[in-house]
Amino acid sequence: MDLHPLLRTGFDGHPAADFDDIRYGVYEDPRHRDRVPSLTALMNDEAASAMDRFLACVVLTTWAEPAGYEAVLRAAADPRNAPWYDISVDRKFSVDSTFAQLADALGSGEEPAEEKGHARLRTEALRALVRIADTEYFEEKLEGALHGAALAALLPDVVETVLRGVRALESGRRIRFDLATQLVDLACAISLVDAPVAVALAERVIAADPGHRVLVHATTVVARAEGEERRRLARRLLVVGDEEIRRLVAEAVRAADHSAVRQGETGTV
Repeated sequence: MDLHPLLRTGFDGHPAADFDDIRYGVYEDPRHRDRVPSLTALMNDEAASAMDRFLACVVLTTWAEPAGYEAVLRAAADPRNAPWYDISVDRKFSVDSTFAQLADALGSGEEPAEEKGHARLRTEALRALVRIADTEYFEEKLEGALHGAALAALLPDVVETVLRGVRALESGRRIRFDLATQLVDLACAISLVDAPVAVALAERVIAADPGHRVLVHATTVVARAEGEERRRLARRLLVVGDEEIRRLVAEAVRAADHSAVRQGETGTV
C-alpha cells in the first residue's frame, strides 16, 4: 500500500519501518506535534485517498489531538457516510472495521489525552462510539477502550445502547455481526464500576441470545463482579452452559473468590 509520506516518514525525516512507528510516536517523540497541522489537512482533504484520510484520523486520535476526536464524532454521527467507511473490512463477518480501529486508537490515547488536557474530548468521542455499538461492529476493541475515569461517565450511554441492542435481538431482524457478544462485552466493561447493572445487562442479553460465544464472554462479568449479583449470574451460566462454560464459570468464581477473600467477602456460588 502506497501511503502518503506523512504516514510513512519518521520524525527524523527517514522512512519509518512501520506505520505504528508513526502512530505510537506520541509516547516518545515530542516532534509529533509538528506534524499535527499537516495530518489534519490530509484527514480533511476530500481529494486524498480514503485510506490516507482514515489513517491520518487514527494517528491524530492516538495522539489525543482535538482534530482526531472531532473527526470521530463526525463519523459516528453518520457512520455509513463516513469518508472511509468499508475501506477496512472484518474478515469474519465481512463488515466495516474502521470504527473498531478508531476505538483502539481512543483506547491507546488515554495517557496522551491526560497529558495534553484533552480527557473530556476523548470521553465525548468514546461516548459517540458507545452510542452506535448496537449497529456498528467493534471487534472487541470498544470494551478495551472503556476504562479509567471515562468509564463511569459513560455508564448511562452503555446501558441505553445495550438495551437498544437487546431490543434489536428480540425483534428477529437480521444483524450482520455478533451483536449479542458485543453487548455482553459492554456489560463486562461496566462491571468494574457498577456490578449490579452489568449483571442485569448481561442477563438481558443472554435471555435474548444465549449463544455459546455470548456465554463465554459473560463469564468475564462473573470474574469481575462482586456479591449476590455475581453468584446469580454464575448459577445461570451453570444451568444454560455446556461443559466448557461450566469450566470457565468455575475458573471465574475462583478468581472472584480469591479477590473477595482479600476484601473480606465470601463468594460461594
